Amino acid sequence: MVLDYLPAFLQIVIAAGFGVVALMVSLILGQRGRRSKGKDEAYECGKDPIGATPRFSIKFYMIAMLFILFDIETVFFYVWAVVYKDRLHDGLGILYAMLFFAAVLFVGLAYELKKKALDWAP
Repeated sequence: MVLDYLPAFLQIVIAAGFGVVALMVSLILGQRGRRSKGKDEAYECGKDPIGATPRFSIKFYMIAMLFILFDIETVFFYVWAVVYKDRLHDGLGILYAMLFFAAVLFVGLAYELKKKALDWAP
């Protein structure tokens, strides 16, 4: 029973060990370099960072969050499609559950369209 968890435990130990070793090597090798004002300055695509960055419109963040939300919900559709055939012998409950889920998504999308949350223009 305990041997069943051995691969997961080894993966956790190796991942943690790699993280610790990478940090230690970075710390050791980073101490050798000389620090200067130019090295500590922010670097953005070869341009000097002059002034503050412009503010993004809230619409950008709204669309990004909605994209993430619908992207995560797409993952649920994929999982449902994988287990659909195996669970079909239990009845049509799995189909009705996904139809309800899709209906809730459709209502949410209709609400977003009504509120013009997906319109890019301000």
